[in-house]
Amino acid sequence: MSRGRGRLVTVEGVDGAGKSTHIPLIAERLRAAGRTVLVTREPGGSALAEKLRALVLAEPMDPVVETLLMFAARLDHVQRQIAPALEGGSWVLCDRFTDATRAYQGGGKGVDAGLIDRLAEATHPGLQPYRTLVFDCPYEVARSRLAATGKPLDRFEREARDFFERVRAGYLAAAAREPDRIRVIDAAQPLETVIKTLEEEISTL
Repeated sequence: MSRGRGRLVTVEGVDGAGKSTHIPLIAERLRAAGRTVLVTREPGGSALAEKLRALVLAEPMDPVVETLLMFAARLDHVQRQIAPALEGGSWVLCDRFTDATRAYQGGGKGVDAGLIDRLAEATHPGLQPYRTLVFDCPYEVARSRLAATGKPLDRFEREARDFFERVRAGYLAAAAREPDRIRVIDAAQPLETVIKTLEEEISTL
């Protein structure tokens, strides 16, 4: 459910699927429809959460420690940015949220799903995305896109193929469980096709 008059829309997907490329388009279309939009990201989105992001992306750590830090960053982000924006009537467009923790730390690293659910309830009780767009593509496509950026890879982007496949499976399983909220976009299609599909999804918000 959404808090206040605003709505939380999240964008998810494996590293390299291209989700970040399309976030400006989503924000533009929402604003064109007359909505005030806050664009943010996770981990991060607040001063403290950005510091935790840098730590999580750079330092190897136990998966449970990683999960706890993700939710610590999320709690600060929700309190300082997301909840005030929603309560003020804005739409929040967030690059990753708790679905990412379930896919990456849960599916990818085997962290107990019950623990993740309990942390989610403690961190953002009663708040879940109104709509989640999952950008999906095969491993080879994601790898080639990451390589094409020429940027150094963080430790998640450097993970092996089997990790990628577990994360991808986690997202697709979530979409199968919640088809009304989670919509899968085939990000391996040509750009113009992806944009057309995306615009169709945005029109239903």
